[in-house]
Amino acid sequence: MGGQQAPGHDRALGTDALRATVAAAAEQRRRAVAAASAGRPAEAIKILTRTLRTLPVGAGSADVVAIRARVLLSLGWVQADTASLADGLVHLGTARDLVSGLHDGPERLALLGFADQQHALVLFRAGRTPEAIELFDRAIPLLEKAIDSPTGDPEMLARAFLNRGYAHTTLGRPGPAEADLRRCIDLSIEHDLPVMKAKAISNLGDIALLVGDIPGALGHFAEAVRLFRALAPSLVARTQLDQARALLTAGLAEEAARLLDEALPVLREQRLSQDLAEAEIVRAAAALLQGDRELAKQVAGSAHRRFVRRGNMSWAEVAALTKMRTEADAALAGLSTTATAKKAAALAQRLSSSGLTDEAAMARMLGVRLALRRGAVDVAETLLGQVPAPGKIAPIDHKMMLRLCRAELAVARGQTRIALAQAKAGFDELGAARDRMGGLDLVCGTAVHGLELARLAVGIVLGDARTDADARRLLAWQERTRAQVYRYEPMPAIDDPELASKVAELRTVLRTLQQARLERRPVAHLEQRSVALQREVNRLGWHTSQWGRPRPVSSPDEVIEHLGDRALISFAGPSSDLAAVVVAGGRTRLVRLGAKQDVLETARQLHADLDALAPDELIPPLVTAVSQSARRRIQALDGMLFGPDGISASLIGDRELVVVPFGELYSVPWETLPSLRGRAVSVAPSATAWVSAGEVVYNGGPVVLVRGPNLPSSATELDQLREVYPGAIVLDGEEATTGAVLKAMDGAKLVHIAAHGTHESANAMFSRLELYDGGLLAHEVARLPNPPAHIVLAACELALSHIRPGDEPLGFAGAMLASGSRTVVAAVNRVGHRSAAVAMTDYHRRLANRPVADLAADLAVAMTDYHRRVASGVSPARALAEATAEDPLRRPFILLGAG
Repeated sequence: MGGQQAPGHDRALGTDALRATVAAAAEQRRRAVAAASAGRPAEAIKILTRTLRTLPVGAGSADVVAIRARVLLSLGWVQADTASLADGLVHLGTARDLVSGLHDGPERLALLGFADQQHALVLFRAGRTPEAIELFDRAIPLLEKAIDSPTGDPEMLARAFLNRGYAHTTLGRPGPAEADLRRCIDLSIEHDLPVMKAKAISNLGDIALLVGDIPGALGHFAEAVRLFRALAPSLVARTQLDQARALLTAGLAEEAARLLDEALPVLREQRLSQDLAEAEIVRAAAALLQGDRELAKQVAGSAHRRFVRRGNMSWAEVAALTKMRTEADAALAGLSTTATAKKAAALAQRLSSSGLTDEAAMARMLGVRLALRRGAVDVAETLLGQVPAPGKIAPIDHKMMLRLCRAELAVARGQTRIALAQAKAGFDELGAARDRMGGLDLVCGTAVHGLELARLAVGIVLGDARTDADARRLLAWQERTRAQVYRYEPMPAIDDPELASKVAELRTVLRTLQQARLERRPVAHLEQRSVALQREVNRLGWHTSQWGRPRPVSSPDEVIEHLGDRALISFAGPSSDLAAVVVAGGRTRLVRLGAKQDVLETARQLHADLDALAPDELIPPLVTAVSQSARRRIQALDGMLFGPDGISASLIGDRELVVVPFGELYSVPWETLPSLRGRAVSVAPSATAWVSAGEVVYNGGPVVLVRGPNLPSSATELDQLREVYPGAIVLDGEEATTGAVLKAMDGAKLVHIAAHGTHESANAMFSRLELYDGGLLAHEVARLPNPPAHIVLAACELALSHIRPGDEPLGFAGAMLASGSRTVVAAVNRVGHRSAAVAMTDYHRRLANRPVADLAADLAVAMTDYHRRVASGVSPARALAEATAEDPLRRPFILLGAG
């Protein structure tokens, strides 16, 4: 196309006409560059192609040659990035030939620098990064020499630094990358290039991601998105791709998938084939992490086809690796696939030939696992020997995969000690990555990268366990691999006005949404705004500040010491069977409980029955039918866990219990089981979490009593609790606002909140209590500077948790425990207001050791009795056991933490 001319342009133009033609072409090129920068490549190609046809070929003017070269250089880049790599390179070559024929001078220097910069960028996007950096190194000095001349181009120089910095990032060179990006930012500020500055800020996020600073990366990306929305909205989708990569590194596959599902249609509309295909690779990775192999395979295949059509074979091999990961995952799950160790090794060789060493290592590790599954141990060992040791800035998922391969190979060789040593080293590396996270969900999410290694390690120890010493070792491994979010001492949150503003807006939207649903008005726009605001609140929370300082995992000896006369039951299910480690009387023993699926399914059915039984006004025939069903489930679950083949009474005696659940067992109200009826039970996500909660000291703060709006007249426990705590701070009616409640909770000794509650299973940090001005979010209470030592949530389901991979439970009650509260009392099921009032009044009165009133006459007594017993020295766990024993099916409360 560069050598074509339009009809009528084969004769020389007059000087004035020539100048006008050159000026018009320059203006059209600027329009095209602006369109391409704004994400409209098709428009840019159309403008540039039309402009070329207006330029005479045989005019013999240096100005015409120069503008033709600039148009070709711009066209070559846009075509290479969106359509054909080969066509783009042809245009670039033609342009450089034209520039080489110009006389020496600043314009020639500037154009040569421009040509090398464009060529470098095309090679970089094609995956030929070392070649690209050589060209950037040649281009930048040329552009710098020409910068002060009339033809100098500060924007082009800034872009060259931007792109070389990005290239250094992809080669794992954070130092040179940051130096280039800082220079780009300085030039952008000096020459008023706000979009270029935003791009450099986004690329600083890539550097942070490279070195494992996920909160820093998300912070840079968020700032870039903010700037792009104001300056160049079409560039937001590309940055969402980078955000998704960071979220996947943190294990947040659902959040990454949502971002990509928003970005992909935009990228398709913009016809940005390179970015679109890259986004499809990341979307496939998110789908695989979510367990959706079919979607992962489909999207990875689409990306591969796009790269092949563009002639970008290096990226095509990256897409092939993603597709192989989905097939290998299926093979390792016992499904029939075409993935083999031989194919993985061949792919690794192709990736290595393209200079993609990290990707080649991943392909070989997939080959190791596939070979081991087929029993080809020697083949696996050979492949593993070809995997280089990861560098300091290697991605955490690569490090964990290498540890897993080494451990699995050791198991195949019968070397379980070596396998466990690899697992321990892997969890040390994962812990170091987790320690840098900001926000509870980021800390939780990282566990996904250690999930398979944890199953392997716990499975090895469980399989070999025969003695008390083996049981102690199993407990130690359980603590090392589960609920790590609860072993952090929260750090003070940094005030963020933007975060506070988004939370306030979300509260208003949620309240309006609830009212609209009640009035049967359309809610689609409100639901969309709610989802968008939740994402904004999450995003801001990820990088506002580091979550906390890590505390060491409690050893079995420490757990035994803290238990004293109590007993602990820690459930584990790394394979198809369920087991429990029982610690009592200084001894640690293992009990094998049979098929895990049977136990968890019974727990699910019990949960459904208790939810159905919750309404206060349920008609008697339904109460009878559902109660009978629930009792059958309770008897069955009790038999599986505490029957003749389960945890016998001789192991735990009549001791108070600490229960560390597993999976669906988190939803069990333990005092409903006949073997535990009336027994003081504390529930904790891990023994370490229980030990940490027990070290929280009750302070001298106030007692706070809160009643939310729209409660029925039967929810009267606050009236009773005023008698139990005559000096309490009482927030009722219009006084029970989120701001007032948060302020009162900060530093309180005990807080009781009677309110409507909502557990958000899809995003537990947005579970909430309904107050006068809207919902009080788990996201907010998790960052109280001085959380209340003891909190009672007389609301539905707020003890429920969303169980993330790695047995990382998180919900409203869990957020309180993780933030530093000692004791959290809440329901794991829906609960009727009258039943909640009964249970909670009884609970407080027992805490305060006041006489229990006639519960049949006054249902609001239960929770008050709980508090009265605690106030006089009765333990919260004991008070709750007695308060719920009166009607266990309608009072599904548990005590989370130390009781």
